[in-house]
Amino acid sequence: MSPSSPLRSHRFRDRRHTKYDFLDPILVVCPGCGGDARVVRVPHGPGHPLYPAVAPRRLICRACALSRAWNSGCMVFRRGSGGPARDPYFGAPLRLQTRTRHGLLWAYNFEHLELVERYVRASLRERAPRHETGSRKTLVASLPVWIKRGRNRDEVLRAVGRVRAASPNA
Repeated sequence: MSPSSPLRSHRFRDRRHTKYDFLDPILVVCPGCGGDARVVRVPHGPGHPLYPAVAPRRLICRACALSRAWNSGCMVFRRGSGGPARDPYFGAPLRLQTRTRHGLLWAYNFEHLELVERYVRASLRERAPRHETGSRKTLVASLPVWIKRGRNRDEVLRAVGRVRAASPNA
């Protein structure tokens, strides 16, 4: 792919998104039937107005009618390369994930996957100014190094394509 290719955007600006910005909905594998399920925020449920990530959630599968509630206020962001990526509320495997030779590529939802794709595709990547965020821990800054490397660009974009193709809701 040449630098002037229409498939590669020229610039990506980090808009200071964090992992908390992509928690509604989370696309997961149903623990009951293995079908497509979602973890969604309970509408009009009680929750802390400053921390919507700890609002009550529900895991819903339309295929088998499974419904589970979460309202403990304690989320677990699992790390590690041994097993599949999981959602922080119920621990269900994420629907949008695939293995590459470098590691696991995963996303909570299609919006999250699109952000990763736009970042990888860009030939110029601009960080969020530190004085605006107070921290460098944006979602893009937290991506694994192998995703950020330009030499892995084509492989990561192929992995994003595999994730999209494997999901019926793409």
